[in-house]
Amino acid sequence: MTVTIIFALAAALANAVHLMTQHAASVGVSNKHRGWDLVTFLIRQPLWLLGWAAAAGGFAFQAVALHSGQLSVVQTLLVTELVFALVLRRFWVHQHIAKMAWTAALVTCAALAVFLTAAEPHGGHLQPDAADWVFALAVFGGAVAVLAVMARWGSPVRRAALYATAASITWALMAAFIKATTNVLAASGPVGMLAHWPIYALIASAVLGSVLQQAALQVGPLSVSQPLIVVVDPAVAIVLSVWIFDERFTVSVAQKTVAGAAFCVMAMGVTVLSRAAPTDLDPSMPMRL
Repeated sequence: MTVTIIFALAAALANAVHLMTQHAASVGVSNKHRGWDLVTFLIRQPLWLLGWAAAAGGFAFQAVALHSGQLSVVQTLLVTELVFALVLRRFWVHQHIAKMAWTAALVTCAALAVFLTAAEPHGGHLQPDAADWVFALAVFGGAVAVLAVMARWGSPVRRAALYATAASITWALMAAFIKATTNVLAASGPVGMLAHWPIYALIASAVLGSVLQQAALQVGPLSVSQPLIVVVDPAVAIVLSVWIFDERFTVSVAQKTVAGAAFCVMAMGVTVLSRAAPTDLDPSMPMRL
């Protein structure tokens, strides 16, 4: 469990660094930079390169955490990405952070700790049944398709919420595919991994999730899409962890009640944090390596 927690938190930190550096590298990009000229310009930016290195590190850390631990634990811990981003904004970018944001961050972390302690996630097996995969993919894949179609019309808030929910479900499925892929990799090696379907499902979900998330960010406000992207992922992952990987939680009804309440408090903390945190980087305080 310790290894899982360490690598999951490392993945969350790396993801926060990725988002911050990519954002910072894009600040001040001239409109004259388009197409390949834009790509060439960004490649020469150290922050942009650091961002992609952080993204690769985040993926690797998440893969290690998922291979060694429970899906429900790893995806829930990734919520701390928002907290790490807040800390980076304060101590790296030197932005002013509202007290409400710090309070929301503390509430989120406390609720997360209570959830994991009370829920006592444990168990799980490395080779899920094919039937469980088929039914889970039919249910959640169908949900993603329906949400994506419904998001094609309506108000910006409605569209952003639907696209964000679809993206978050896709990220949870991607985490399940990562776990399955690492299990195949450990058992069959890199070449043998290519003969099994999880690696291809992983690639497809990564592409689809990126498209849906970008759509959510483009059509509506970040204050609507970000909380859904962050919260729906662990909620769906918990369902998938039980359904596919046979993970288990405490049998105590009282502890389950506490864990459920803590998860709801965590979701509220994430929502408040998303809205109280700075919405942009201050260009007068550039990030430096």
